[in-house]
Amino acid sequence: MQKKSCSTLHPQSMCPAFGGLRVLTRIDGVQVCLAADQGCLYGLTFVSHFYAARKSIISPELMNVQISGGTMIDDLRRTIEEIARDPVVRFIPVVSTCVAETAGIAEELLPRKAGNAEVLLVRLPAFQIRTHPEAKDVAVATLLKRFGNFAAPKKAKSLVVLGEIFPVDAMTIGSVLQKIGVESVIVLPGSSLEDYIEAAEAEACAVLHPFYEKTVSLLEEHGVKIVKGNPIGANATAQWIGRIGEALALDPSTVQAVAEEEARKSREVLNQFKHLKGKVIVAGYEGNELPVVRLLLEAGLEVPYASTSISRMALGEEDHKVLSMLGTEIRYRKYLEEDMQAVEEYHPDLVIGTTSLDSFAKERGIPAIYYTNNISARPLFFAAGAATVLGMISGLLGKKEVFMKMKEYFA
Repeated sequence: MQKKSCSTLHPQSMCPAFGGLRVLTRIDGVQVCLAADQGCLYGLTFVSHFYAARKSIISPELMNVQISGGTMIDDLRRTIEEIARDPVVRFIPVVSTCVAETAGIAEELLPRKAGNAEVLLVRLPAFQIRTHPEAKDVAVATLLKRFGNFAAPKKAKSLVVLGEIFPVDAMTIGSVLQKIGVESVIVLPGSSLEDYIEAAEAEACAVLHPFYEKTVSLLEEHGVKIVKGNPIGANATAQWIGRIGEALALDPSTVQAVAEEEARKSREVLNQFKHLKGKVIVAGYEGNELPVVRLLLEAGLEVPYASTSISRMALGEEDHKVLSMLGTEIRYRKYLEEDMQAVEEYHPDLVIGTTSLDSFAKERGIPAIYYTNNISARPLFFAAGAATVLGMISGLLGKKEVFMKMKEYFA
């Protein structure tokens, strides 16, 4: 696809601080203190309730006068002390955003502890972190660096599963890992500070999403083995289970038997959807788009174009090579205009994209759904994930005629 020249290009991602808030607000006993101006406070309060954990964030409500007047650190300290009076609060992350002065807060001027609560500065400036998935990585790495018990000896047969996943997926992953002999599993991002303490003691880490580069680098630096890939589709499922068995030195015959069993279950699901035919465009901003494309291709669908807001990263290189070999054009750090051009050029039967792209597709009579709410909010892994995703897509592909009738009616 040739990129058209355009005077205004629109990158696609939510505010990076949003990704960090998803990680931080879900920790038990947390109360976020936001160091930002009032505009940021308004927007991020909304998303922390609606998308994250239905929790409020507290802020000194910094205005330009306070920021430039030099009272910001005093205001922050006072706010931290007020938060710490609540005995329920165990953790106060101070989140600084991309207002130039707040982004440059000196960590040593903040307390490390207030009352019963740990205090930690988490920097999430948009001029440094491009997307909200990558901000999740920054938040997890910051938490691990502060709280991880890296000095402790590694626990045998213990595994960190790294990636924000649907609760059903966590249960399925835990069940499969137990079958192959994994004795301890910690999922990050976690809901407890203890998760971050214990994660540093794990022998290996299975990285489900490619954007956790800072976290992976920190774990590798402290001797944790890294397992790439994820159990999406039959082939990758067997490979993923085998890699974990190898990393933790588990019984090879048990690992192979479970890998074959789970791959067989996934193939049975894929066979149920052999009737699926059609061309799909996948264009999200969650950073986990390529494994989803891999599943669609394995099911026999055509995916001529896929895009994501994250950059091309080493952890996702395997998916990149597979998809490129199968003919999918991949666009990183994408713009809305590139996705719109792909719809015009490839004439898909279904678009799984951002809200702006979905509107563009529907205006042309093409069925379209929002990636974040319809893919990231559903199980993805193993046979159960394949059945859920492909079942939804099967229903949507059957509605193209309805969308065309609607288009003709309104025209």
